[in-house]
Amino acid sequence: MTAERVNPPELSPPTGFSHAVVATGTRVVFLAGQTALDTDGKITGDTLPAQFEQALTNLLAALRAAGGTPADLARVTVYATDIAAYRIHAADLGRTWRELAGRDYPAMAVVEVVRLWDERALVELDGFAVLP
Repeated sequence: MTAERVNPPELSPPTGFSHAVVATGTRVVFLAGQTALDTDGKITGDTLPAQFEQALTNLLAALRAAGGTPADLARVTVYATDIAAYRIHAADLGRTWRELAGRDYPAMAVVEVVRLWDERALVELDGFAVLP
Protein backbone atom coordinates (compact mmCIF):
# COMPACT_ATOMS: atom_id res chain seq x y z
CA MET A 1 0.00 0.00 0.00
CA THR A 2 1.04 3.54 -0.50
CA ALA A 3 -0.36 5.88 2.09
CA GLU A 4 -0.25 9.61 1.95
CA ARG A 5 -0.97 11.11 5.35
CA VAL A 6 -2.64 14.48 4.87
CA ASN A 7 -2.50 17.02 7.69
CA PRO A 8 -3.55 20.42 6.30
CA PRO A 9 -2.01 23.49 7.98
CA GLU A 10 -5.45 25.07 8.45
CA LEU A 11 -6.37 22.25 10.90
CA SER A 12 -4.94 21.86 14.37
CA PRO A 13 -1.74 19.80 14.43
CA PRO A 14 -2.64 16.12 14.89
CA THR A 15 -1.31 14.26 17.90
CA GLY A 16 -1.29 10.49 17.49
CA PHE A 17 -3.49 10.43 14.38
CA SER A 18 -3.65 11.76 10.82
CA HIS A 19 -6.46 14.03 9.64
CA ALA A 20 -6.75 12.06 6.39
CA VAL A 21 -5.08 9.08 4.77
CA VAL A 22 -5.09 8.61 1.01
CA ALA A 23 -4.48 4.89 0.53
CA THR A 24 -3.71 3.18 -2.75
CA GLY A 25 -3.60 -0.58 -2.95
CA THR A 26 -5.43 -3.61 -4.25
CA ARG A 27 -7.01 -5.19 -1.17
CA VAL A 28 -9.05 -3.74 1.67
CA VAL A 29 -9.10 -5.53 5.02
CA PHE A 30 -11.97 -4.71 7.39
CA LEU A 31 -10.99 -5.40 10.98
CA ALA A 32 -13.68 -6.38 13.46
CA GLY A 33 -13.85 -4.71 16.83
CA GLN A 34 -11.25 -6.08 19.21
CA THR A 35 -11.36 -5.86 22.98
CA ALA A 36 -8.92 -7.21 25.56
CA LEU A 37 -10.00 -10.83 25.08
CA ASP A 38 -7.40 -13.53 25.62
CA THR A 39 -7.37 -16.81 23.68
CA ASP A 40 -9.92 -18.25 26.15
CA GLY A 41 -12.38 -15.45 25.43
CA LYS A 42 -11.88 -13.72 28.78
CA ILE A 43 -11.20 -10.00 29.24
CA THR A 44 -7.70 -9.40 30.57
CA GLY A 45 -6.53 -6.34 32.46
CA ASP A 46 -8.40 -4.21 34.92
CA THR A 47 -7.17 -0.83 33.70
CA LEU A 48 -7.76 1.09 30.50
CA PRO A 49 -4.04 1.05 29.52
CA ALA A 50 -3.81 -2.74 30.03
CA GLN A 51 -6.99 -3.38 28.07
CA PHE A 52 -5.95 -0.95 25.31
CA GLU A 53 -2.65 -2.79 24.88
CA GLN A 54 -4.39 -6.17 24.56
CA ALA A 55 -7.10 -4.81 22.24
CA LEU A 56 -4.46 -3.23 19.96
CA THR A 57 -2.41 -6.45 20.07
CA ASN A 58 -5.52 -8.37 18.99
CA LEU A 59 -6.32 -5.90 16.18
CA LEU A 60 -2.75 -6.11 14.87
CA ALA A 61 -2.81 -9.93 15.08
CA ALA A 62 -5.92 -9.99 12.88
CA LEU A 63 -4.27 -7.55 10.47
CA ARG A 64 -1.07 -9.60 10.27
CA ALA A 65 -3.07 -12.80 9.71
CA ALA A 66 -4.68 -11.05 6.73
CA GLY A 67 -1.24 -10.18 5.35
CA GLY A 68 -0.97 -6.59 6.54
CA THR A 69 1.27 -4.50 8.75
CA PRO A 70 0.48 -1.58 11.07
CA ALA A 71 1.61 0.85 8.33
CA ASP A 72 -1.28 -0.46 6.18
CA LEU A 73 -3.91 0.82 8.63
CA ALA A 74 -5.96 3.54 6.99
CA ARG A 75 -8.63 4.03 9.69
CA VAL A 76 -9.09 3.02 13.34
CA THR A 77 -11.98 3.83 15.64
CA VAL A 78 -11.53 3.57 19.40
CA TYR A 79 -14.65 3.02 21.49
CA ALA A 80 -14.07 3.87 25.17
CA THR A 81 -16.52 3.54 28.04
CA ASP A 82 -14.92 6.50 29.87
CA ILE A 83 -13.54 9.30 27.72
CA ALA A 84 -12.23 11.15 30.78
CA ALA A 85 -10.11 8.12 31.70
CA TYR A 86 -8.95 7.91 28.07
CA ARG A 87 -7.75 11.51 28.26
CA ILE A 88 -6.00 10.90 31.59
CA HIS A 89 -4.14 7.92 30.11
CA ALA A 90 -3.59 9.45 26.64
CA ALA A 91 0.20 9.65 26.98
CA ASP A 92 0.44 5.98 28.05
CA LEU A 93 -1.95 4.90 25.29
CA GLY A 94 0.08 6.85 22.73
CA ARG A 95 3.28 5.20 23.94
CA THR A 96 1.64 1.78 23.64
CA TRP A 97 0.47 2.63 20.11
CA ARG A 98 3.98 3.68 19.04
CA GLU A 99 5.56 0.55 20.57
CA LEU A 100 3.11 -1.82 18.86
CA ALA A 101 2.11 0.00 15.66
CA GLY A 102 4.77 2.64 15.02
CA ARG A 103 4.33 6.25 13.97
CA ASP A 104 2.47 5.83 10.66
CA TYR A 105 -0.81 6.99 12.18
CA PRO A 106 -4.12 6.15 10.52
CA ALA A 107 -7.10 8.46 10.47
CA MET A 108 -8.66 7.91 13.90
CA ALA A 109 -11.64 8.74 16.06
CA VAL A 110 -12.27 8.11 19.75
CA VAL A 111 -15.91 7.67 20.70
CA GLU A 112 -17.39 7.31 24.18
CA VAL A 113 -19.95 4.54 24.48
CA VAL A 114 -22.25 3.52 27.33
CA ARG A 115 -20.88 -0.03 27.36
CA LEU A 116 -19.41 -2.68 25.11
CA TRP A 117 -20.57 -6.22 24.32
CA ASP A 118 -18.53 -7.69 27.17
CA GLU A 119 -19.46 -5.63 30.22
CA ARG A 120 -15.88 -5.86 31.61
CA ALA A 121 -14.44 -4.31 28.44
CA LEU A 122 -13.29 -0.71 28.80
CA VAL A 123 -12.13 -0.19 25.21
CA GLU A 124 -12.64 -1.65 21.73
CA LEU A 125 -10.78 -0.91 18.49
CA ASP A 126 -11.86 -1.57 14.91
CA GLY A 127 -10.64 -0.32 11.58
CA PHE A 128 -9.62 -1.06 8.05
CA ALA A 129 -6.37 -1.38 6.16
CA VAL A 130 -5.41 -1.17 2.49
CA LEU A 131 -2.87 -3.75 1.35
CA PRO A 132 -0.71 -3.68 -1.78
